[in-house]
Amino acid sequence: MLPKLTENKQEITARTLEAAGHALVLLPHSKTLPDVPGGEMLKAVMKRRELKVDALAKAPVAVQLAGGTLAVFAMLKAGAPTFEIHEQVRKAIALLMAEHPKSLVLAVLGESDFRARAAEAAVYVALVNAVPLPSRKSKPDPVLKGIQLHGHKSADGFARMQALAEGNLLTRSLTVQGPDELTPGVYRKRIKALARQYGWSVEEYPFDKLKKMGAGAFCAVAQGSPAKDAAVVRVSYKGPKAKSKPVAFVGKGICFDTGGHNLKPAKYMQGMHEDMNGSAVVLGILAAASRMKLPVALDGWVALAENHISPAAYRQNEVVTALNGTTIEIVHTDAEGRMVLADTLTLAAKAKPGLIADFATLTGSMHYALGSRMSGLFASSSALAHQASRAATASGERIVVFPYPDDYDASLDSTVADVKQCSMEGEADHILATRFLSRFVGDTPWLHMDLSGHSCKGGLGAVMSDANGFGVAWGIALLDQLKPA
Repeated sequence: MLPKLTENKQEITARTLEAAGHALVLLPHSKTLPDVPGGEMLKAVMKRRELKVDALAKAPVAVQLAGGTLAVFAMLKAGAPTFEIHEQVRKAIALLMAEHPKSLVLAVLGESDFRARAAEAAVYVALVNAVPLPSRKSKPDPVLKGIQLHGHKSADGFARMQALAEGNLLTRSLTVQGPDELTPGVYRKRIKALARQYGWSVEEYPFDKLKKMGAGAFCAVAQGSPAKDAAVVRVSYKGPKAKSKPVAFVGKGICFDTGGHNLKPAKYMQGMHEDMNGSAVVLGILAAASRMKLPVALDGWVALAENHISPAAYRQNEVVTALNGTTIEIVHTDAEGRMVLADTLTLAAKAKPGLIADFATLTGSMHYALGSRMSGLFASSSALAHQASRAATASGERIVVFPYPDDYDASLDSTVADVKQCSMEGEADHILATRFLSRFVGDTPWLHMDLSGHSCKGGLGAVMSDANGFGVAWGIALLDQLKPA
């Protein structure tokens, strides 16, 4: 449950600020400090630290006011990218959230255009970090109950920011749950509960049905689990007045990844309960779109399975047949994500959507290429690549668009099957994985996001937790880009 938000168009007064308890004050970038509540205390602190006024645009400063309020002051550059504004606001609010306040006061000052943008960022950052992620601590962290905004009043109660925060929180809450809590079977029940909450329709393709259908790539991975609870699940949302073809969002949902017979060492198996993050991003996007009542049709396809080591697990040198008839030579059992996605993308493409966008924590090579502060993206056309990039700029979730030219296919040539699952060399695996997946989308316009930025130590952009829900805000911004002019 997100905190209650109240708004006051009037700028905050000194008296209100001193009684706030915990407050964030956002100012436009300037080399001089305007006359603001708490300004004298702020000047004294900055003088003591030998800081110039515009240092507030680089790092926030916390001040203990006479009334006992902890006030954090920060400056924002009016033309700064969304990511930079989110980072600055997150760092400021983190100073306040460290004290686990029950309520938070946000104050924006300056010209009206600045106040509107600053208020939107402040509200979103406060909302998205208001609720602690699920844990099994004996004493859970407290929840922020209320947010009061001064200096700007929105037309709709910041409905978009509330929806984005709700979708992001859903994604992160699913992602951090341990493999004993979120098995494929439990996940399927959670999805049905979400469908009742948001009004989605649900269609399941369980393991036995997929096996009969010929989804050999998915089943090769899922067969290693003693619990035959793996499934591809389709959830559908149809917004009011939706007329165009649906957009299909596809997500990798490996609830735990041992690596299979090519067993991961402990260092790389740690955190593999988060290998289902792509599926959680899909559900987060659908939740946000549903809450916003977007006039679009969406299909979410999530591939839920575990990659176990067992006598039944698939092995190197096997050849399996995917749902679209492609034969695949198994090269490495830890390249399971592209296997479950192959058949799931085939199912999505058969439904003839206008666009497929998939999300997956897919390759280590993308993480080596970009680290954890951005994610990599591949697009089937330059027009789609530009739309995806604009969505990244607007949402504050940064991407890098990579090429995937067809001459890379030579590394996937097989002497015993139509294609190798991957290459043993490991070079450019993020590109090879994309070349492999491209065989399963047909002519459907397609975006593939390799989520190297899904977890960033210390937080990223607007989000304070390591698991940051990367892709939810981008997905909604992408839908904005796809709207007809």
